[in-house]
Amino acid sequence: MSRGPKKNEMKNESGAETSRSSTETYDEVVRSLAKLLDETGVTEIEVERGGLRVRVARSISAHLPIPSIAAGPEPLRTSPVPVNAVDLAKHPGVVTSPMVGTAYRAPEPGAKSFVEVGTSVKAGETLLIIEAMKTMNQIPAPRSGTVTQILFEDAQPVEFGEPLMIIE
Repeated sequence: MSRGPKKNEMKNESGAETSRSSTETYDEVVRSLAKLLDETGVTEIEVERGGLRVRVARSISAHLPIPSIAAGPEPLRTSPVPVNAVDLAKHPGVVTSPMVGTAYRAPEPGAKSFVEVGTSVKAGETLLIIEAMKTMNQIPAPRSGTVTQILFEDAQPVEFGEPLMIIE
């Protein structure tokens, strides 16, 4: 009675044993799928070839909240919402996030921020960058004015419609 595949053997979905050369092919498939995860930012991928099914998944960072089954339909939030966020969303000078991603205040780590509280901006001037799907998106000022509040921390995950700044 066998307890499972030997060190140099594996079993495919149908239970048939595969040889070491198949294992090497399996390793190549796993490596190529892992590379695809890195390139695309997806967290899980599964493929099936010739009766061999391979699933590669990336673990979720420990600092992100994991919704429980009993949580209900409440949306997953990756950043804390300020108590007055509802009021700020209705502010006439609010600049909201046009997408889900990670917000950055500067063009690169260690560089000077695009704007600070008190900075005068012109319509169309870059306020921040939001990284979404490995693409850096410059977020322009929708109007001219003075930045009175910055409502996010550098490198903070943001949601669509989340208030980011107030320009008055």
